[in-house]
Amino acid sequence: MAEAARRLNLTHGGVAQQIRALEQELGAELVRRAGRVVHLTNAGHRILLQAQKIVEEVDSLAAMANADELRGELQLAAGSTVLTHKMADILVVLNSRYPDIRVNLVSGISAEFYGMVENHTLDAAIAIEPSFTLPKSLGWRYLTEEPFFLLTSVRHQGKDPMQLLKDEPFIRYHRGSWVRDRIDIYLKSIGVTPHGNYELASTETIVALVHRGLGNAIVPSSWHLWRQGPDVLTMPLNPVCPARKLGLLWDRGSPRLQLIEAFWDAAAQVYRTHPGSHGLEPVPRLKAEATTDPVTRERVK
Repeated sequence: MAEAARRLNLTHGGVAQQIRALEQELGAELVRRAGRVVHLTNAGHRILLQAQKIVEEVDSLAAMANADELRGELQLAAGSTVLTHKMADILVVLNSRYPDIRVNLVSGISAEFYGMVENHTLDAAIAIEPSFTLPKSLGWRYLTEEPFFLLTSVRHQGKDPMQLLKDEPFIRYHRGSWVRDRIDIYLKSIGVTPHGNYELASTETIVALVHRGLGNAIVPSSWHLWRQGPDVLTMPLNPVCPARKLGLLWDRGSPRLQLIEAFWDAAAQVYRTHPGSHGLEPVPRLKAEATTDPVTRERVK
């Protein structure tokens, strides 16, 4: 209540009076006091969520009305690799084209982004391609891919990577991550059940543990961003572990679709201009197929 009063430049009593008036108009109790603390009731939570959606849609009206002068706010997310290596370049391109687009960017993992886009907490995210079919309300579009390698100590140079997977401690990505799922499927396909004590959320931390001799790991090619010295090396996997594909996950019905398209264009340009070690071309603009293509997971050729 005190924070609301400060933001609205009202007295504490003025805020309380406005809440009582709203409760009378709606015919429902919105807040409840417990000692000196004020809590939202269930009805209050429902009203708040709907009010936030209304405010977001009102904010998007300017972007909808001014197609040539896009403005508004985007709720975006990306994993640590993209944030470290690409996001600054993407935002520079976006800002040079549309300086009035505001970006609220959070970090996390792809498995989390899916639910956040689906429930409209996020407008879009740069995420790993899901292994399941997306609902038609969501889309995923390819940007780039990273092959997997075995990361191990230099003392194992010249050894068979398949034997190392069987014999040496194995450091895993944590359960529930899409990278972990893909690696587990690969290990099962080659008949390897590795052993190890560590499950971690980030490639950065996994690389640090391999540097310290705590085990081997299967990591994407971007691992070198966190290389700490010459005491580790990568080995190719044979059979090959399918590459992880990164792309844009977005809400097809978002009222901020034009802003998402602007972000997509900036990301596509960055991945085309700085494709990394694989020289992969990005896909064309999102706009042409964003609301009409029934395919929910596509790599445009």
